[in-house]
Amino acid sequence: MVSPTTTAAATATAAAFLSAAPASSSSTQRRRSRLPAISVSLSSSSSEEPLLIRAARGEDGLPRPPAWMMRQAGRYMASYQALSKRHPSFRERSETTDLIVEITLQPWHAFAPDGVILFSDILTPLLAIGVPFDISESKGPVIQSPVRTEEQVRELVPIDLDKLHFVGESLKILRSEIDGKAALLGFVGAPWTIATYVVEGGMTNTYTNIKRMCHTSPNVLRGLLSHLAGAISDYIIYQVNSGAQCIQIFDSWGGQLPPHVWEKWSKPYIKQIVAKIKTECPHVPLVLYINGNGGLLERMKDIGVDVIGLDWTVDMADGRRRVGDGISVQGNVDPAYLFSPLPVLTDEIHRVVKSAGPKGHILNLGHGVLQKTPEEAVAHFFDVTRSLRYDTLFQGHVTEELQSVA
Repeated sequence: MVSPTTTAAATATAAAFLSAAPASSSSTQRRRSRLPAISVSLSSSSSEEPLLIRAARGEDGLPRPPAWMMRQAGRYMASYQALSKRHPSFRERSETTDLIVEITLQPWHAFAPDGVILFSDILTPLLAIGVPFDISESKGPVIQSPVRTEEQVRELVPIDLDKLHFVGESLKILRSEIDGKAALLGFVGAPWTIATYVVEGGMTNTYTNIKRMCHTSPNVLRGLLSHLAGAISDYIIYQVNSGAQCIQIFDSWGGQLPPHVWEKWSKPYIKQIVAKIKTECPHVPLVLYINGNGGLLERMKDIGVDVIGLDWTVDMADGRRRVGDGISVQGNVDPAYLFSPLPVLTDEIHRVVKSAGPKGHILNLGHGVLQKTPEEAVAHFFDVTRSLRYDTLFQGHVTEELQSVA
């Protein structure tokens, strides 16, 4: 593991939290032939739960906001780059239990975030519903046979969770390794976002095929989205039963739709998923993140999730006001601030936290960590967050209860 270079002040701050992140050991390198049993107790008091879970539920009286980063594990870390040279296939890295665990724990060992998110991909469950795919280092996801006909939709199969055993195994191991010192997050893609890849055959800048299907083959698209919603629901339950304590739903490309189109073609299928999870796993907070969601916030409020992620183009204070006080928010530091001088990053963290208020806020970036982000800046982000105290930041301020915008 290549530790980030830190300033003397950051090093001193981090030292106080050294015990929060277990030292790298042979435990993450050993063969995973014996999986630790996970028993999630729902009877423990909320004060014993990770800070992130309590913030997601909007609990009062937390000392500071919890923090984690989207794309927390990955290409910006030297340790990940070294591992990728030994294992150049992304599919291998994201579908091999030993590697998933090692990569997921890299930022945990280095930075001790309050949330540890599984290293995986939103397309991973496709292999379990009969949609072959690959991920090219240069082109991204590649689906050789895009699904665009009624016959192809009928050929999709119910999700076979045995084919995703590496996800369950990894979550069980990670829950044991983290040992309650942070929240373990799983994640999925929303049906619309997954469908964009399945219909387009990979990445796209225009989404013309799937947008055309809304008008030319609506029944085919409804069938595809319904199948994905059922599969994703079962996949979330599988992650929770394997140890995930919080689930983030990424509707990454939902923001590419006009709001009224998103309302018709994405929102109902997310609501279907949320309703099932709230019935089967009511204790697990759900986070919904849509890239480019500034025009959708009011439409997202009644989906039923616990947390709405804001991207960096939304003013945090305005986003909080539009969402209201009954839903927690996540975000939303611009990832580019991690390339700024550290004092500038510190000021921006303070600004975002103050704008979000002293309740129901999970500090994050407004999007994933960018390539070539300095590890020193990531370390500083978490060091600053750990040093924050709501009672100091909001001393003398009366926090008004926010009413959502109708």
